[in-house]
Amino acid sequence: MKRMGMIFRAKANKALDRAEDPRETLDYSYQKQLELLQKVRRGVADVATSRKRLELQLNQLNGQSSKLEDQGKKALALGREDLAREALTRRAALQQQVSDLQQQHATLQSEEEKLTLAAQRLQAKVDAFRTRKETIKATYTAAQAQTRIGEAFSGISEEMGDVGMAIQRAEDKTAQMQARAGAIDELLASGALDDPTGTSKDDLTAELDRISGNSDVEFELERMKAELAGGSSSGRQALEGGNSAGAQPETQTQESPKFDKQ
Repeated sequence: MKRMGMIFRAKANKALDRAEDPRETLDYSYQKQLELLQKVRRGVADVATSRKRLELQLNQLNGQSSKLEDQGKKALALGREDLAREALTRRAALQQQVSDLQQQHATLQSEEEKLTLAAQRLQAKVDAFRTRKETIKATYTAAQAQTRIGEAFSGISEEMGDVGMAIQRAEDKTAQMQARAGAIDELLASGALDDPTGTSKDDLTAELDRISGNSDVEFELERMKAELAGGSSSGRQALEGGNSAGAQPETQTQESPKFDKQ
């Protein structure tokens, strides 16, 4: 059970550490300090209020004491010593209350001064903590951004890792498709696979077609040369025959003159 508890606490601590954001923690601590400062200020206000009430009571008791003193003097002036004694007795009781209230007033005033000083010190600490908090938050944000940029450039971030894996998968599939297409072309060329469309020929057929095409071209070329050569000989012979036919009558006229015999 102890081991299980330790493992559970370790797992929980690790999960909390991953979920914890230092900036949120600092803001929460600052909020708690503000709440504490507000409580201290409220305490100072309460003490000041109590002190003010005591001051009002003291003023009231001092007024009653002065009134009783005046009444005793008047009673003595009128010859009423008993009334004067009663007035002085009441005045003595009021003086005792005044003395007690003065002690309480002094205690409250001292407490108020202490709380006021504590509030001022706490205010200074809160202000210093707020400045430190903002500095730490700014530094943490900058470091976080720098870390993310570095991870993006190096490709070790989770997002860039996914992109890199996608690119690698695309390249692998492209290479696989290229290899498959090349293999199919080779099989079609070798005749291992039949092309149902009849558009693909193997190497032997293609070579025979090429040789046959070349032979046809050569044969046609030789035929055209022969036609051209035959046409030229006939024309030359016709030309020579025409010239011979035109010159023959003139020769006969010259070679066969007719003479009269005597």
